[in-house]
Amino acid sequence: MSASFFVRCLVLLAGLWLLGGCQPQEAPPLDQQLYVWQRQWTEAHEDALAQTRSDFSTLRVLALQAFPGAGWSRARIDPALLKRDGRPLIAVIRLDGQLKQLDHAEVRTQILNVLTDWQAQGLTLAGVEIDHDAGNARLPAYREFLVDLRSVLPASLKLSITALPAWLDSSTLPALLAVVDSSVLQVHAVSDPEQGLFDPKQAKQWAERWSRITPHPYYLALPAYGVALLPNADGVPTVESEVPIEGAGLRRELLADPQQLSRLAAQLRAEPPAHLAGLIWFRLPLKGDRRAWSLATLRAVARGDALNSQLTLNLANTDGLYDIAVNNTGNLDSAWPERVTLAVSHCDGADAVGGYTLQQSPEQLTFTRLKEGRLPAGAARVVGWARCTFIDQGGSHVYP
Repeated sequence: MSASFFVRCLVLLAGLWLLGGCQPQEAPPLDQQLYVWQRQWTEAHEDALAQTRSDFSTLRVLALQAFPGAGWSRARIDPALLKRDGRPLIAVIRLDGQLKQLDHAEVRTQILNVLTDWQAQGLTLAGVEIDHDAGNARLPAYREFLVDLRSVLPASLKLSITALPAWLDSSTLPALLAVVDSSVLQVHAVSDPEQGLFDPKQAKQWAERWSRITPHPYYLALPAYGVALLPNADGVPTVESEVPIEGAGLRRELLADPQQLSRLAAQLRAEPPAHLAGLIWFRLPLKGDRRAWSLATLRAVARGDALNSQLTLNLANTDGLYDIAVNNTGNLDSAWPERVTLAVSHCDGADAVGGYTLQQSPEQLTFTRLKEGRLPAGAARVVGWARCTFIDQGGSHVYP
């Protein structure tokens, strides 16, 4: 082998190495986590947790709340279910922003008692998250509280905070973020609810600004739910979320748009801002939760799957008595269909149910929606019944 041949080989290998080094490196996939925010757990939690295990790495579980006048309230969790689930747990402590001040000793005691009780029930915690919507003027005092809390927490527990975009305008923010292990920037329901729950363009801008300030990993808290606005005499609407509010006038429903969130998540996965560690979805949906996305939709958005609703007619016939329903066999929650028409013959009786009205002729039944509603992915909605000799399913139609 000649010296010149050996040199040429070295040059070639070096060039290949340099070319390889110039290839863009794939960013690590964004972690996906889930808030479990119910104050009282039910049997529905078991199925919901089981269905989310493959898509969400960590559970951030509401543990304790403090409100002005109402005092302290613990969430009634199912420790055995959480232990079987096996995912890392972060206990979330909600300290209402309207509290006049944080009594350090009292808050420390309450938090440590909850942590001790959870550990005594066999739960191993990965961290503690403090959810406190402090105004900018109170951020220096909030930082002092966090320093004090960090000093009494076990070294094995990571300390994180829920954070507001409004804090971006505070000169105290860098010092505040320096004392916690991570932060969760809440980019939903942060301004006037009349403007909607979520603005994806604004959320992305906030995330990019946050990335330039925090020295630690941070997460984005994203909405997978809706609320209703109830009118008030003072003109400022009351917000109804998980817990119904008695009385009070016409509700205006607001719902985070899965398509919007899916596009934003795709953008963040493709070009994550510096320090962005993952996305946390609010909240775990339970069966019958009318103001949360269905599990099917939440999982599809988290995975980045293509979203679609597929409304199909379902006729259950028992001796000529048909129950008429619409199924959503897609992965995207849908509005109730505007109209369902059935080609029929020889009907002795028919009626609409569940928010629909019926127009009938000898050859056709038409079920028309009277009010708005949502048909979750994987669910069905009965719109009426009919006793007929024959219904031609091929000649019947569902109109979204």
